[in-house]
Amino acid sequence: MNLSGHGTSVGGMSTASGRAAPTTSPVPLAEALAAGPVVLDGGLSNQLEAAGHDLGDGLWSARLLAERPEAVAEAHLAYYRAGARVAITSSYQATFEGFGARGVPRGRVTELLGLSVALARGAARRAESGGAAGPLWVAASAGPYGAMLADGSEYRGRYGLTVGELERFHRPRLEVLAAAGPDVLALETVPDADEAAALLRAVRGLGVPAWLSYSVAGDRTRAGQPLEEAFALAAGADEVIAVGVNCCAPEDVTPAVETAARVTGRPVVVYPNSGERWDARARAWRGRSTFAPERVTEWVRAGARLIGGCCRVGPATVAGIAETLRTA
Repeated sequence: MNLSGHGTSVGGMSTASGRAAPTTSPVPLAEALAAGPVVLDGGLSNQLEAAGHDLGDGLWSARLLAERPEAVAEAHLAYYRAGARVAITSSYQATFEGFGARGVPRGRVTELLGLSVALARGAARRAESGGAAGPLWVAASAGPYGAMLADGSEYRGRYGLTVGELERFHRPRLEVLAAAGPDVLALETVPDADEAAALLRAVRGLGVPAWLSYSVAGDRTRAGQPLEEAFALAAGADEVIAVGVNCCAPEDVTPAVETAARVTGRPVVVYPNSGERWDARARAWRGRSTFAPERVTEWVRAGARLIGGCCRVGPATVAGIAETLRTA
């Protein structure tokens, strides 16, 4: 596994450090959300796997930032062409600590984090030149601490770390992502209200808005805290332009949206999984999808304004979401 290359080129775009940060969309995402629902993309990992890429490594899709950046760009492009107007970068599992454990120097990790934003921005430009309805936005993903551990703890929380320790883990990566010029920071798949508090502290002063999205089970975070308490943390955070849930069952979305809207008064972001269940022993998905674009109408009525999908939700479903919103 070669993760230490420098200065590669993707589609004519230099990835070397020191270049100007990609420009942001001329229309703030918060302004668009105030005007009406916006379509988010789907699962990046399933789109990469569908293209034949092995994501079995602990770095997951972040490994392809170093090894196959053009594949990441093509995955983003597929979602933009399907009707998504916001793409989430491949930095969910990209951390200084995770790459460092594989011998990748800190400077190279900084380059890769910046590249994650540049790849999505480049895909947006290609989509717009091909006729996709704009403006298109880029959300820089920051996954939870447990994503770096790659041991399933991202779905449990309760790592044994203080809020201050978690803030110190997240802040350097968020600083680099913010400097790369995304339209918004996606603080996503957060399992624990304590980690949410750390992330909200870590984004202060970065000059880039954020959304906060919990991974939930029923009416609680994965760590077991009531969603009312968890969402309330974002109510007073000026940086937060949307709050909601992702990487959950579609059936859990509507009550969570209602709670988030009532507690925070902010636009709500939702991007659940397909509804299939992951069998860790067999390393296979079980059951059937319960994610139907028709659910979107119900979510919008409940207060959702940024709507897409997570694991096992691909471009075809995102296209269905876009069509549902167009005809609603």
